[in-house]
Formats: sequence, C-alpha cells, structure tokens
Amino acid sequence: MEVREILARCDHTFLKPDATWADIKAVCDDGIKYGTATVCIPPSFVRKAKNYVGDEIPVCTVVGFPNGYVTTDVKVFEASNAVYNGADEIDMVVNIGMVKELNFEAVTNDIRQVKRVCGRKVLKVIIETCLLTDDEKIRMCGAVSDGGAEYIKTSTGFSTGGATRHDVELLRRFSPKDLKVKAAGGISSLQDAEDFIALGADRLGTSRIVKAVKELEQKELRDRV
Repeated sequence: MEVREILARCDHTFLKPDATWADIKAVCDDGIKYGTATVCIPPSFVRKAKNYVGDEIPVCTVVGFPNGYVTTDVKVFEASNAVYNGADEIDMVVNIGMVKELNFEAVTNDIRQVKRVCGRKVLKVIIETCLLTDDEKIRMCGAVSDGGAEYIKTSTGFSTGGATRHDVELLRRFSPKDLKVKAAGGISSLQDAEDFIALGADRLGTSRIVKAVKELEQKELRDRV
C-alpha cells in the first residue's frame, strides 16, 4: 500500500492534556501537508483550528473523553458545542460501566442521543477494547450500529492498552457492513498501519504515522546525498 493511501486513512491526533495552540497549529499544518483524513484535537481548540484550516482538512474532536462516564446530557452538550464550533467529526467514549453491566439499552441510547445532535457529522464510538471481553466487544458492534454511529473505534489511547490486531479483526467480523472500524492507540509504524488496514480498519487514530513518514523522507534525502 502506498504511503499516501495510509495517510488518507489517518486521523492525525494530538490530545495531550498540555496541548498548546502551537502544538495544534503544527498538527493542522502537517495534516494538510500530508493529506490525512482529519486532525483530531481537544474540544477547546476546535473553533480556532476550524478558522485556521477552513475547508482544507476536516476537524475531529472528542466527547466524554477519555473515561466515558459523564452523563448522556453532558455528552450531548459537548457534541452540540463541538458541532457549533465547527467540528466535522466526533469521537465519543461509550459508558464502559454500562457495558460491563450489560445494559446495552442504556448504552445504545447514550450513543443515539449524541448522534442526534451530530446530525450529518460523522460519529465514532470508542468502546475501549482493552477493558472489555470479546463477548462485550461483539455486543458493542450491534449497540454502536443501533445507535446510528458511523464508526466503532477501539481505544482512547489513554487506558491500559490500544488497538490490537485481534480486536480489529473481531470488530470487522461482527460489525454490520455499513459500520466502519477505527483502530487507535499504539499504532507506531507504517507496518502497523498497513496491518490494521488489511484486517479491516477503515480509519486509524494516531499521532505517529506522520512522524514515521517524515523520518522516511529524511532517510531518503540522506541516501540521495
């Protein structure tokens, strides 16, 4: 797979708690330069980033992040505010406690209410696979689909683990065809990215692929000298 094809599937991500506008601006510049799918940034920077990038690249942000246990009303407000500020895509964290209690009716409602305010904006639902059993992951494929989201996403990158090849394959196998899969957390190399795409990931959440491409460019430049 060509590097540009991998980049086109990446949400170029910067969600560190100490993020500054200089960090976000650099992420936006790199996202535009390298043709990533979106830039995924903290909610407080969405309006400024959208004004900065215009229509050059979609802006993605997070809701209920990273723990997912705020109330549905709070998630709805966060999503509505993000859309108002110009977000093109929303990545929300599911209420993991509800999943562990097998309360999938409440989980689905949580997702559905957020999707309602997202409207035509893309909604991705983070299920934090590192905290779930395989059976819970499989059941979440149905809950995310029933809630109306466009993507099921593996991880926040802030818990005990990120995307695994097993989880991506599992989510792809048990998700309806119209539900896409996003792998996130721990994707550190072009080989990782290619492997996850081959297993069925439609989108990748990562801060490292652009860095890997830059390092590849520098190596190629050194080799030509």
